[in-house]
Amino acid sequence: MNQGKRRMYARRRRRRQRRAAALLICFAVLIGVILAGAVIIWGQVKNYTVSYESDHYNTNVYQGSMFSSDLCVAAEEVELEGFEPDADLHAAGLFDLENKSVLCGYKLYDKVYPASTTKIMTALLALKYGNMDDEVTVSANATDFNWDEVTSGLRTGDKVTMYDLVCGLLLHSGNDCGTAIAEHIAGSEEAFAEMMNEEAASLGATGTHFVNPHGLHDENHYTTAYDLYLIFNECIKDERFVEIISMDSYDGTLTGADGTVRKETWTPTQAYGAGEATEPTGIRVLGGKTGTTELAGNCVILYDEDLNEHPYISVIMGADGPTRLYEQMNELMQAGITGTDASSSAGNQQTEE
Repeated sequence: MNQGKRRMYARRRRRRQRRAAALLICFAVLIGVILAGAVIIWGQVKNYTVSYESDHYNTNVYQGSMFSSDLCVAAEEVELEGFEPDADLHAAGLFDLENKSVLCGYKLYDKVYPASTTKIMTALLALKYGNMDDEVTVSANATDFNWDEVTSGLRTGDKVTMYDLVCGLLLHSGNDCGTAIAEHIAGSEEAFAEMMNEEAASLGATGTHFVNPHGLHDENHYTTAYDLYLIFNECIKDERFVEIISMDSYDGTLTGADGTVRKETWTPTQAYGAGEATEPTGIRVLGGKTGTTELAGNCVILYDEDLNEHPYISVIMGADGPTRLYEQMNELMQAGITGTDASSSAGNQQTEE
């Protein structure tokens, strides 16, 4: 009996040993399969990586255009033969848009007060974020300006389309239009100024800070001639902007709080559009925006072209009086665009905008 039990126990032990051995063999085979698969996969990945690097490592992967690739860029002053800026001129610039070059750069990056050239940014945001068919109700704040600060004839409670406000803003340089636009789009002038600064930063205009939509003087409201070029360059990409600044006049329609409809005729403040100055031979001024305050001096930024319709942006900031402003502008355009001596007639623009 004891021998029988011993044989039975021995058989059980051998069966356990065979099962354990089988499990060990299966485990070893599984590990071998996994290692073999890993080696094969690694080889494929390695071969793919080597092949990809060989094909692409030295190629230009980025296919977009750099930020400044379509801009006129100058790191320093650019002298222009034939143009001698007045000693007290704040800044001047001439930009060849077709060839992406700066033809003249005088104090391009110096801090200047923009006066009503500010309104090109206001117009840019109005066209970008506003609905031109919107009917805007003019607030009391939008009509609260001094007698010597230019307005477009808006009255508290008037209803005016956004398009008409942009026309009054750019042509007649109405400060009231600027405030009405700002309040309609952003709720307040302060909130709109934040939008202006964000837009300026997005365009690379890092030397600019706005605090209002019209440009009446504030020490914290400033720009540079180059930044104005950047902003104006963005504006003229919108055909509606070019259409407005090119107008000889525009009849704005204003509906009073009592329902009475009246018309206001707005004409350009820049002397070429007003017929008070003559462009040099071979140059056509399409339109632009002026600005004048005591500290800013007389300023203008223009969209112009030669006889072959090659486009340019020209800017003069801080001229000593309106007559000298357009004399200097003619000298700048002729020296840079046609390469001849300038002669001009200029009108008189004395009010603060």
